[in-house]
Amino acid sequence: MAATPRFRKNAVDGNAVEATAGGGGAEGAAGGPDRTHPVDERLPPLRMFTSGLQHVAAMYAGVVAPPMILGPAVGLTAKETAFLMGASLFTAGVATLLQTLGFWRIGARLPFVNGVSFAGVTPMIAIGKDRGHEGIAVIFGAIIVAGLLGFVLAPYFCKLVRFFPPVVTGTVITLIGVSLLPVAFNWSQGGNATADDYGSMTNITMAAVTLVIVLALRKLLRGFLQQIAILLGLVIGTLIAIPAGITDFGALGDADIVGFPTPFHFGAPQFEIAAIISMCIVMLVCMTESTADMLALGKIVGRPADERTIEGGLRADTLGSAISPLFNGFMCSAFAQNIGLVAMTKVRSRFVVAAGGVILVLLGLIPVAASVIALVPLPVLGGAGIVLFGSVAASGVQTLATAALEKGENALIVAAAVGVGLIPIAAPGFYHAFPEDLLVVLDSGISTGCVVAIVLNLAFNHWGRTPEADPETEAADSEQPKDPMALPVAH
Repeated sequence: MAATPRFRKNAVDGNAVEATAGGGGAEGAAGGPDRTHPVDERLPPLRMFTSGLQHVAAMYAGVVAPPMILGPAVGLTAKETAFLMGASLFTAGVATLLQTLGFWRIGARLPFVNGVSFAGVTPMIAIGKDRGHEGIAVIFGAIIVAGLLGFVLAPYFCKLVRFFPPVVTGTVITLIGVSLLPVAFNWSQGGNATADDYGSMTNITMAAVTLVIVLALRKLLRGFLQQIAILLGLVIGTLIAIPAGITDFGALGDADIVGFPTPFHFGAPQFEIAAIISMCIVMLVCMTESTADMLALGKIVGRPADERTIEGGLRADTLGSAISPLFNGFMCSAFAQNIGLVAMTKVRSRFVVAAGGVILVLLGLIPVAASVIALVPLPVLGGAGIVLFGSVAASGVQTLATAALEKGENALIVAAAVGVGLIPIAAPGFYHAFPEDLLVVLDSGISTGCVVAIVLNLAFNHWGRTPEADPETEAADSEQPKDPMALPVAH
């Protein structure tokens, strides 16, 4: 019977490699039994490009939506708003490259996608509403300060990883997926609630057709084609949408061939205390969500995120946020929808996501190319998004299966945390009477659910208990491999 593969740390370069029994023959001559961990695998160029493009397609709407909302709110023209969208693509690409490739102790070096955070949209609108270029300059100044503060706090914030056992991470991962599903439902209806065709049978039918196409492709195809089923589904769905009349070619005709996000296009950054405090709160929210996302992604790819990985990931997040305003971009954080894509396709290479980062940079420099991606109608993207975001929630359920829910009060922890985390989804106006600054945290079900899970885990499983009586510790210890250098392989 063949030996079960496992991954261990390479003593020379620190990369996780797979150790197998044996290793003679050609394989041994080529470098022994060890081979590269799937996270560090370099795929053929064509496969790298198409898989990276699939990540871009999955995140594109999420990157351009915040500037699309913010631009009109602060009083920018349509052309200036389009400029912000291109700048957001460019800075998302830079931040993604920082995460995947990294340098020094910056970057998680996981297939981790970064882009404009939705958490900052509401406070940014409050800061810059109807102030035009001045409002944008104040927003950029606040983001720079918040990014630098987050960079300084990263080595300390990452130590919170000890407070993320399976009962916490599983809950948060599930909430990430469930919280993203309303985004897919909104896209499926058309994306713009004020439009006449919002929620029309045409839009919802198109989303349903795309969903069926993606599921059918995953079932019928094999190998590489199966892995890019989402991309193929988006292409086929877009082609079907053309005769249905929901594909808009207007952006393609208006786009410039080449453009560069001129540094400080809207003027030098301005610094206002209230705006800085508001964006610093948003930064802490983003760091909390990114920590949960890195823990989720680490489990999915078979390389669990330790303190050093999280520290590097948070540094990339915060550094990317600090330099984004230089190129007219906004605060950057993890994109959970791409975690769902990794879970679904099983393509774990960080270089695939790095290729996606390069594509994002090019899209930011070539507006006409960005417009080609924008041809994908939101209902088509919504149909695919149901599968993507549902995969994240499914990963959370898998993690909860290892959380010893039958012991202690773990089931109660999950029940309370999920219940609180679902409030912004099930009752969006629940916190309407609370101070606006608190809404930055309270309107994020991921953040509130994470806080509740951490506090209850401490209360029930740590405070007043000895280590031997901690059901989470016992469950975790029982699942650890005998070889302390071995890490479980994700299947």
